[in-house]
Amino acid sequence: MVKGRFSKFLQKFAFSRAGHQYEPLEGAELDTLIDEQYELKAIEKEKAVVALPPKEASKCHREDLAKAFYVDLQTGLSEFAVTQRRLVHGWNEFVADNTEPVWKKYLGQFKNPLILLLLASALVSVLTREYEDAVSIAVAVLIVVTVAFIQEYRSEKSLEELTKLVPPECNCIREGKLQHLLARDLVPGDIVSLSIGDRIPADIRLTEVTDLLVDESSFTGEAEPSSKTDTPLTGGGDLTTLSNIVFMGTLVQCGKAQGVVIGTGERSQFGEVFKMMQAEETPKTPLQKSMDKLGKQLTLFSFGIIGLIMFTGWLQGKQLLSMFTIGVSLAVAAIPEGLPIVVTVTLVLGVLRMARKRVIVKKLPIVETLGCCNVICSDKTGTLTANEMTVTQLVTSDGLHAEVSGVGYNGEGTVCLLPSKEVIKEFSNVSVGKLVEAGCVANNAIIRRNTVMGQPTEGALIALAMKMDLSEIKDSYVRKKEIPFSSEQKWMAVQCSPRNEEQPEDVHFMKGAFEQVIRYCTTYNTGGIPLPLTPQQRALWQQEEKRMGSLGLRGQCLGSQPWALDWRLTLPFRRVNAGSVVSEGDDQNGVGERGAGGAEPVRTLLGR
Repeated sequence: MVKGRFSKFLQKFAFSRAGHQYEPLEGAELDTLIDEQYELKAIEKEKAVVALPPKEASKCHREDLAKAFYVDLQTGLSEFAVTQRRLVHGWNEFVADNTEPVWKKYLGQFKNPLILLLLASALVSVLTREYEDAVSIAVAVLIVVTVAFIQEYRSEKSLEELTKLVPPECNCIREGKLQHLLARDLVPGDIVSLSIGDRIPADIRLTEVTDLLVDESSFTGEAEPSSKTDTPLTGGGDLTTLSNIVFMGTLVQCGKAQGVVIGTGERSQFGEVFKMMQAEETPKTPLQKSMDKLGKQLTLFSFGIIGLIMFTGWLQGKQLLSMFTIGVSLAVAAIPEGLPIVVTVTLVLGVLRMARKRVIVKKLPIVETLGCCNVICSDKTGTLTANEMTVTQLVTSDGLHAEVSGVGYNGEGTVCLLPSKEVIKEFSNVSVGKLVEAGCVANNAIIRRNTVMGQPTEGALIALAMKMDLSEIKDSYVRKKEIPFSSEQKWMAVQCSPRNEEQPEDVHFMKGAFEQVIRYCTTYNTGGIPLPLTPQQRALWQQEEKRMGSLGLRGQCLGSQPWALDWRLTLPFRRVNAGSVVSEGDDQNGVGERGAGGAEPVRTLLGR
């Protein structure tokens, strides 16, 4: 319809030149002109698409996003649109600024005042025919400059490792089809599908979310995964509070989602960090300042010696040229040409020692600066630690203590009863076995290839069960209902039934913060026998919980019910949309199993 009206309009004004006469365009020529006009308008529209800042995108509704990026949220972009947008926004990758040639970087090492003074001394030695001094000074300068250049060049290469955080592939909807693409192919407006285990390929505004948890520790430093939603935001806040935005380089730990790419490459938040790292100009270290000061002082001292000797010779009536030669020789002899070598070798030894601990030193003088530090303030989660929770201690409700060895999610390690050091497997100790069972069943995490898919705390409990050969205990129950964890209630509970029993009795498992779980417990387990929970027993447990906290451990309290067949626990659940469940009441008469203390292991890359 539109094209037909446009063609009639053009027929009145479009003419072809034949000699000196103009004739109306018809047929193929007119169609070609119309197609060219439409293509030009389409190109202009695609090139007008810009990346949206996260705060602005977080306030947009789905319809606003579709209009801003000229995209259908169901079918995605066309290949034509992708091509045009890539001409404007480039590839979704980081490009290190390597415009400065290597030889120029090498010559930049000669800008040190002391190095320049030594070079001047070598030149004067040549002019005065002191060739041995000239060679020794030149060799010293070359050693210092070359070593410093090699170290800094290797450090710049390590900066390129940052690009490895961008995932190589992603799932994207284009032309109505779900395609598996390289992450570098993404452009603003692409529709990306996310699932558990995916690394976020770009900054994305979420439009569809199902139970999405994202590990943002590399971005925010927080160990706990962030819960995401697709609801537009109204208030302000910083980037860490944008619950409908996921950022490049973060990891999907649970759930699935779909969203619109709002920033790629260096226009993403991770790209901003990359640009700041490249643009950063490191201030001079105390050592560099001292060396510069020494170089200036030696220069003034050398000229002072030359001037004094020439003035003394002039008073004595001697030739100025011979006095100048003597003065230069004394000045050159006073310059410590071995000092740069001593300093460089000392710093290189420090770099090598730190390299054995897998620490990268970007600039040689940084080693001296590190030695001057009394306090180092650093982000912990994901930097000094591996962002992996590990259970290290167990305390049962009947007072048994056990220690757990091994770190991470590979299941390697043992659970030993204290003080006997007896290794516990499965239910060889009933109290410890039931405690681990509760932590494993009331759990939504999965461990695949030593990587946890879910919350780190739940992954630690699964790894604990693996160490006791109880990781399959979860499959022996059929989960019927669940009260999910929330930051307000600080606990979760599940209702299950044994899988292989003819008339199974429902069993309930609960875990969460000590002060919350203990509220619902009226009895506690002691060697398989339930006993009434007394105020004295509660006080003992509270002391134990404080002891774990003083050791820097994160406590988890676990409970189950019924322990015997004559007990019942009614959890009034109400089912809501999409199969999720919420609670309308409280747990009652739960059995306390006590808890586990977890710690976050130090990164092995940094040593222990």
